[in-house]
Amino acid sequence: MTRQAAKHLIIGGGIIGCSIAYHLSRRGESDVVLLERAGLTEGATWHAAGLVGQLRSSRNTTRMLQKSVEMYDRLQDEDGLQFDWKKTGSLRLAATKDRLLEAKRLATMARSFGLEMQIISPSEAKELFPLIDETGLHGAAFIPSDGYVDPASLCQAVASAARRQGADIRQQVEVTGFTLSGRRVTGVETTEGLWEADTVILASGMWSREIGAKLGLRIPACAVEHQYIVTESVGEEIGHLPTLRDPERLVYYKPDVGGRLVVGGYEEGTLPFGDNGIPGQFVRQLLPENLDRFLPLAELAAAVTPIVGEVGIRQVINGPIPYSADGDFVLGWQPDFDNLMLATGFLYGIAAGGGAGEMIAEWITEGRPSLDLWPLDVRRFGPHHGTRAFMYPRAVEHYAHHYKMRYPGQEAESARALRLSPLYHRLKEQGAIYGSKNGWERPLWFAPEGVPPVDQLDFLNPGWKAFAAEEHRAVRERVALIDQTSFSKFEIRGRGTADALQRLAVSNMDRSVGSVIYTQLCNDRGGIEADVTFTRLGSDHYLMVTGAGFGVHDSDWVRRHLPQDIYLTEVTSAWAVLNLAGPKSREVLAAASESDVSNAAIPFAQARDIVVGAAPVRVARIGYVGELGYELYVPTEFALHVYDTLWAAGAAHGIANVGYRAIDGLRMEKGYLYWSGDISPDYTPFEAGLGARVHFKSKGDFIGRAALETQRDEGVHRKLCTFSTGRPLPLTGGETILLGDQVVSLVTSAAFGHTLGQTIVHGYLDRAHWAESAFDLEVFGERHPVAQVEGPLYDPGNDRLKG
Repeated sequence: MTRQAAKHLIIGGGIIGCSIAYHLSRRGESDVVLLERAGLTEGATWHAAGLVGQLRSSRNTTRMLQKSVEMYDRLQDEDGLQFDWKKTGSLRLAATKDRLLEAKRLATMARSFGLEMQIISPSEAKELFPLIDETGLHGAAFIPSDGYVDPASLCQAVASAARRQGADIRQQVEVTGFTLSGRRVTGVETTEGLWEADTVILASGMWSREIGAKLGLRIPACAVEHQYIVTESVGEEIGHLPTLRDPERLVYYKPDVGGRLVVGGYEEGTLPFGDNGIPGQFVRQLLPENLDRFLPLAELAAAVTPIVGEVGIRQVINGPIPYSADGDFVLGWQPDFDNLMLATGFLYGIAAGGGAGEMIAEWITEGRPSLDLWPLDVRRFGPHHGTRAFMYPRAVEHYAHHYKMRYPGQEAESARALRLSPLYHRLKEQGAIYGSKNGWERPLWFAPEGVPPVDQLDFLNPGWKAFAAEEHRAVRERVALIDQTSFSKFEIRGRGTADALQRLAVSNMDRSVGSVIYTQLCNDRGGIEADVTFTRLGSDHYLMVTGAGFGVHDSDWVRRHLPQDIYLTEVTSAWAVLNLAGPKSREVLAAASESDVSNAAIPFAQARDIVVGAAPVRVARIGYVGELGYELYVPTEFALHVYDTLWAAGAAHGIANVGYRAIDGLRMEKGYLYWSGDISPDYTPFEAGLGARVHFKSKGDFIGRAALETQRDEGVHRKLCTFSTGRPLPLTGGETILLGDQVVSLVTSAAFGHTLGQTIVHGYLDRAHWAESAFDLEVFGERHPVAQVEGPLYDPGNDRLKG
């Protein structure tokens, strides 16, 4: 067998693979090789619609897409490559009052992300796109820097630029298998022989699932059918028009050559593609058209652009498009391997291609991208996400909801009830309205007797808030139970574990057995890779606990930094977790236990083994609501018994069930932070106000120490600040923080604190603004004054927490 070698081997010759080759070679990387099973663009790229929009729901994803536009500008303007890139802007119509609210919410997010987005009138929208009927419209949003492009030409141009920089792009080479050694891919078997590579990048779109299966992986990427039509000419040149989205009618438009329109949309009941294997070679093929399924979209399109109902249809395109288990990209190092990078699941690959390629190239060459891309990271998925039973129903649902109105907090409906706490049915009987996190069903809030157990959602005044307010008060004034079984839990043990964790964590991990240690795990730059709690169970034995959605991510970070003779074992399913919290919680626990649960017996930040009823329980004196409380780790089979025992003991104290929505207000009052919002690899402990967690004197070297010592000595240039106002505001995160007319920050998290009667907001400020006190929040296009305040606002001396 012929053997060849590459430093970086890319599998897949669509826009994503070509962009990665371009950016790696642009960074000076040699021996960059791309293998394409057929010809470039011949998967999903060639039949993509070609819209290039930049605004997404997270700042860093938006910034990544902005980098695509910058790249396309550079290739066309500086490098002279031709690929029909037209930067004509994009319009998003608002056909209802709620759609206008949605547009205003997006506009203030865009402003905080540094992207220009204007709210305009129906008549201004018609001036920009004369083919629309503006009757009944409430307004529109316009992004001037969006546009459209010919996908195949773009891909060929990027490939050409990559070749100029030294990348080797090979077509008609199919991957047939892999050779492995431990956690490394040591060889890629192909139709032209065996390739050896330092890094293997899987950018194979809808084939990623099948190629991943050759590695024993269930990659959470798939494909679904997507249709659009190309109309006959509308009778005039329209190439200068912006792209158009009308989410209320579920359709989008792109100008095409010869005065034609591309009209597509996202209908109910699309079909999964390749769920039983992609048939044959499937090279540059389309699927049979399904006009019956497209007809409702065509009728909706004709309502807003009557010309669509008058001109004929020139062509119907029905092609498979990449998708994922949650409708977003699948990026990053595959947790099971040391040298396998994923770049797949791109629903809008043309819009993202340039920026995604740049981020992947950074990830490979520098160990991490310059932007934290947690919303796109493969480690957000659990094992169930890549199964056929989960992925395809969820992909079809997300597809149908691509343009449908989604209110803040709205949950998916398909593939539910997968991971159930032992308390699931008991809490459902008591009115629990469930949400889903990494497959776990978790109570969001509890409907009192007489209230239908259905989530109550709205942009401005969702009905659930009144019930969450009562749950908040129960925690602060009485006692409450919160089912937190979904916590991700891992035991780490083996000779040298304490030393290894000293190297990983910023805090001193060499505490007495029974100590509960809240700490951060940082990267070399001091950015917070994980925000976790450890309990020391023995000299070289620790329990690590993190959020339900962060288990794969955090355990992967830890595992990659542990010596081989130290074992990390997930024990999530072994332990149910009940948080007993509130000023009466010790009285309830004492009544339910024959053990000593006094303050002396279980001090703050300590764990002890006790009994509750007849059950053995590990109790940790810690919590996330800022109140006297206990996390009870219960063997799963005892969970219902412990819950019932505590409930009975708490009846005299007005015990209540509490869901996750109430936790936000409680933790914001206390100033507790949330990883992926308030803190992330973009921020350090000193910038986040967690400097006290960094223990320089009591330990030796640890990852990030040098960078954090510099910040300690020289100070930081930005920090996380707290803002408040007495007005309840409909905040969901991402809103703009203004000083005068200057955008100075965005909201990283926010909630109404019912104990304080304050809306509390977190956001980072540069040093130049620290001394200012009066700011404004832009919410749905309106400004509201907020004051910068010193936090935490509730129990700053920890008297209630530690009493």
